[in-house]
Amino acid sequence: MSIQVSSTAFTEGDIIPKVYTCDGKDISPPLNWSGVPDGTRSFVLISDDPDAPVGTWVHWVLFDIPADLSGLPEGVPKSPSVAGVGTQGSNDFGKTGYNGPCPPRGKPHRYFFKLYALDIELHLEPDVTKAAVEKAMGGHILSESQVVGKYGR
Repeated sequence: MSIQVSSTAFTEGDIIPKVYTCDGKDISPPLNWSGVPDGTRSFVLISDDPDAPVGTWVHWVLFDIPADLSGLPEGVPKSPSVAGVGTQGSNDFGKTGYNGPCPPRGKPHRYFFKLYALDIELHLEPDVTKAAVEKAMGGHILSESQVVGKYGR
């Protein structure tokens, strides 16, 4: 079985609405998923921008998302631990939780929202980095999916 992630805020390859960016309310978009493989114990969500001038820029790290969830609501609070939602790592803005697209002027950037179904819970401390989460989930990914939106200024 292959997991599929999507958003009701934007479709694959389309523009991410301003409300989910630094030019708007800078809140996380709603996400939904289906096709969860058997044996899933938790999910990880990583959002990043591979088009940033300094290299891939991390916008959101969320892990230990409960296996019984089939999505995330709009506007997940920016606290280290969100009851019923998961634990948040640090992003490349030096903050906890989601910070949306905020590219320099020019060509639109691509923003990847990558969801991983894992056969374990990670039990890491809040505010860990994307690299630490990726290392911890190594060898435990049952399925993965992504939805990509664009945003430019």
